[in-house]
Amino acid sequence: MKLAHRNGFRETSLADIAEAAHVPVGNVYYYFKTKEELGEAVVERRLAQFREFREEIDRLSSPKERLFAFVESIHGNREQLARGGCPLGSLCSELHKEGGALAKKSAALFTEPMGWLEEQFGRPAMKRMHENFRASLLCFSGYGCGGTRR
Repeated sequence: MKLAHRNGFRETSLADIAEAAHVPVGNVYYYFKTKEELGEAVVERRLAQFREFREEIDRLSSPKERLFAFVESIHGNREQLARGGCPLGSLCSELHKEGGALAKKSAALFTEPMGWLEEQFGRPAMKRMHENFRASLLCFSGYGCGGTRR
């Protein structure tokens, strides 16, 4: 993902990935016949990480606690984000330039966390929140802007 973030998904080859991973390119091709297959695996892994994180924080007792935990996970990545921007946002942007099924699948990296956030704000204890704060939190959290710490 670092290579795709730095060079762009389109410009990163499986050979580049193999070199960065210090493995023979044949090993990469054994698991991923195309770069799109690798991209799909990255998207699936990030979605799985978010879903695990969501399950973890859904155990907290209130929407407020869950929202604070979500924001804290992003805050924990602030230095990485300041240095290099958002790797997930960059990946999704690159994939959407390509179009196709992978672009559609990658949209879930944003829609799932945003849907979860909307659920938290929709719960009775959070109904009192002002609409501007809600919009600000959604923009700040921008799950793609750092994801979860893993």
